[in-house]
Amino acid sequence: MSVIRLPRSRMYWSNACRVDQVADVMPRDRWEEIKHYINFNDNTATNNSDRLFKIRPLIDSLLPKFQALPQDQMLSIDEQMVPFKGRSVLKQYIPKKPYKWGYKIFVLCDTKGLVHSFDIYAGTSDPPPGSPDIGASGNIVLKLAQVIEGSVNHLLYFDNWFSSLDLFVALANRGIPALGTVREMRGCSFSKDKELKKKGRGTFEEQQAVVDRVEIRAVKWFDNRGVNVASTFASAQPVSLVERWDRKQRRKVSVECPSIITLFNKFMGGVDALDALIAYYRIHIRSKKFYHRFFFHFVDMVVVNGWLLYRRDCDNLNVPRKKQKDLLAFKASIAQSLCMQGKDLSAKKRGRPSSDVEREFQKKQRRGPTKAIPTKDVRADAVGHWPQIDSVRQRCKFPKCTGHTSFKCAKCDVHLCLNKNKNGFCAFHEC
Repeated sequence: MSVIRLPRSRMYWSNACRVDQVADVMPRDRWEEIKHYINFNDNTATNNSDRLFKIRPLIDSLLPKFQALPQDQMLSIDEQMVPFKGRSVLKQYIPKKPYKWGYKIFVLCDTKGLVHSFDIYAGTSDPPPGSPDIGASGNIVLKLAQVIEGSVNHLLYFDNWFSSLDLFVALANRGIPALGTVREMRGCSFSKDKELKKKGRGTFEEQQAVVDRVEIRAVKWFDNRGVNVASTFASAQPVSLVERWDRKQRRKVSVECPSIITLFNKFMGGVDALDALIAYYRIHIRSKKFYHRFFFHFVDMVVVNGWLLYRRDCDNLNVPRKKQKDLLAFKASIAQSLCMQGKDLSAKKRGRPSSDVEREFQKKQRRGPTKAIPTKDVRADAVGHWPQIDSVRQRCKFPKCTGHTSFKCAKCDVHLCLNKNKNGFCAFHEC
C-alpha cells in the first residue's frame, strides 16, 4: 500500500481496481479486523500520564536496534515530521517543512540518512540523567548524543534551533566536537548585514572565545544574507570558492566561502535525505488512531535503514551498483518474502525451470526426498555467501558434480566443492 497507492484501502479488493498482490494475500475483512484490533501495549496497565504509552513497547524495541548500528564519523540532528492533520495533542506545526502539520520526531542520523536514534516530541524535554538542564532544545541533543561514543572522532552537526553556548560546552565535556548555525550569541559583536553587504558577497568575520575552558569559534558569512556558525573544531580557514548567481551580471560568479560553512552544508543534510527516501514510497493508510500513523512511519523508517545497510554491505563487497537493488526493488522483495512466510515453497510450479541448478533439482525431487535449495534471486544477490567448513562431508549440490566436500555456503546451507580442480561454489551462485 505504499508502492501501489489507492485512495482507500478497500479498493485493493474491489472489482473495479483489484490489486492481486494485496488481495491474494489475505481477505479484505481479515485486513480490516487486524487494523481495528492492532495494539502495542496493554490498555489496562497504568500509564503514569505517558502520552506515548500506546507505542512505548514499539519505541523500546526499535531504539536498541538503531543504537547498535555502526556509526560514521559525521552525524547530524534535526527534526522530522510525520504527516498528520487530525486532532491530537501531539500534533505540531513547522511552516518550513514540506509536511507542515504532523508529529515531530528528533532524529540522529548520518549523512546518508541512516537512523541511529530518535526521540518523539511529547511536550516536554527533560535532560538525560547526569546532564545539566540547558533548555528544551539542548536537552534533546544531549539525549540523542548519549549513543555517540566520546573521544572517537565523531563530529556532530545541528541547526540554530538547538544551538547554544551551553550545548557546545556540554558536548565538548563529553568529547564530542560540534558545529551548528547559531542566532545572535552573547559576547559576539559581528557587523550588521548592511555593512557586510557593502563589502560584497563572500565577506566574513571570525571571532574566538573560551567558555568554561572550551574554545569556541564563531563565523559570520554574508551571502544573500548573514549566516552565523559556531564550532568547537572548525574555523574559517581554509577559504574556498563557490559559485553563486549574480542578478546584475546575469551569470555565475565565484564567491569566497569559509571552511566552517562548507562543512555545515556538506554534512548537515542527513535527516533531509531520510525524509526524501521515506517520501518516495510512504505507506498511505488513513486512520484516526495516532499510534497507527507512528507504526506505519516506523515501518518506512526501518525499511530505509535496512536498504542503506544493504547498500553499505554491497559497497564493502565491491558489488557493482547496477547489480544492487534500488529502494523500490528492496521494499518489494521484503513484501514478497513476508507474503511467502509460512507457505510451502516446495510446491510444483508450472513452466520450464529458469536455470540448470533448478532443472537438476526437479529431477532429484522426482527420484525421492531432496533438501531444498534457495531461489536464483537469493543465490545471485552476492550478499552473505561465505564458505565454511562443516563437520560432515556431503555430496556437492552443483548439477552433474559427483564429488563430496566439507565446504558449504553459510547462507544457502548447501554443500559445494571448493578446491583447485573444482569450484562449484562460485558456479552455484552465478547461475
